[in-house]
Amino acid sequence: MKLLEGIRVLDLTNVLSGPFATLHLALLGAEVIKIENPGGGDLARKLGNVPRYNKELLGTSFLAQNANKKSLTLNLKTEEGKEIFRKLACTADVVVENFRPGVMHRLGFSYEELCKLNPEIIYCAISGFGQSGPDACKPAYDQIIQGLSGVMAINGDERLNPLRAGFPICDTVGGLNAAFAIMAALYYRAQTGEGQFIDIALLDSIMPLMGWVAANLLIGGQQPSLVGNDNFTAAPSGMFKTRDGHINIAANQQEQWENLADELRLPELKTDPRFQERDTRKANRCLLTPLIESKLIEMTTAHWVNVLNAKGIPAGSVLSLNEALTSAQAQHRQVLADVNQPHVGDIKIFNLTAKFSKTPARIETPPPILSEHTAEILTALGYTDDEQKSLKEKMIV
Repeated sequence: MKLLEGIRVLDLTNVLSGPFATLHLALLGAEVIKIENPGGGDLARKLGNVPRYNKELLGTSFLAQNANKKSLTLNLKTEEGKEIFRKLACTADVVVENFRPGVMHRLGFSYEELCKLNPEIIYCAISGFGQSGPDACKPAYDQIIQGLSGVMAINGDERLNPLRAGFPICDTVGGLNAAFAIMAALYYRAQTGEGQFIDIALLDSIMPLMGWVAANLLIGGQQPSLVGNDNFTAAPSGMFKTRDGHINIAANQQEQWENLADELRLPELKTDPRFQERDTRKANRCLLTPLIESKLIEMTTAHWVNVLNAKGIPAGSVLSLNEALTSAQAQHRQVLADVNQPHVGDIKIFNLTAKFSKTPARIETPPPILSEHTAEILTALGYTDDEQKSLKEKMIV
């Protein structure tokens, strides 16, 4: 049995936040019907670094997060398209959209209207700022939310700040938040028989991830400090130079710090009043780092990783993305799956990374070509071949 077997999701989302949310539902076994406009589908189909894939509407951005989904093209601005959607909504458990607030209402598919068709429907709306508030109707992309959330303000150091995260972290976290909320709503419905409306804002979603930094300000009255690759909670904890590159060391506990000083043959630092206690080490990290690096540069990163981990001191290499994705640990955990997309070939995309002992998730079908499942879905709704031909001629599907 699949965890979400029997759950049907109507996915009206585009680009990243919404598709990332529904990807998790699809990997857990839900039937996710991706409803796309007939004129080109999800914008992500044209986004990626391989022009040929973009022209085939299978851009790498789309391939990354649409496995296990079905593609139905549907023009929701036409009455016939609306009628098809109404029929689907009567069969669905979840509707997910990431339009600006008000778009679904104008189409006639607000939560209130869908409830009339299906009282148990769970409706999840994902937007930059949520469905209400002074900024609700403003357009938003990940970069905008990174700036408005404070994320960019706390990244980097005095040389480079503000600094964005190197991937669309707000979109991604917003998608995870939506998937989590939908799962919770499904549980509630199983207990009560009641659906509900879920309002997800990217801005809201990212802020709690800064909990420790925010707590220092909100509770401790301390403004964030720009420490770059250092860990603001402890020292020595951060990235350091070695003979052939860099190493991350997190000697966050007193015992780890003392063991590190011994391994670096710097036992005198343990009793140095500048470094003896956690808070004084943090205050004097600019003095401590050169002393540590003077020893670390004598040997390679690999040497120090082995030596320090053997002593219970967390340490690791700073890998390139390719090295990280192909590491022995990532391969053992099956972080990536090999998938064949007939129009592209063999590709690697991410598995669901949660490991379930009784309901394991897996990728069963590749990301769909545009409109791949339209005929299948319309036939199941009772549309004849002639009716489907007419719908295509009218560009409704």
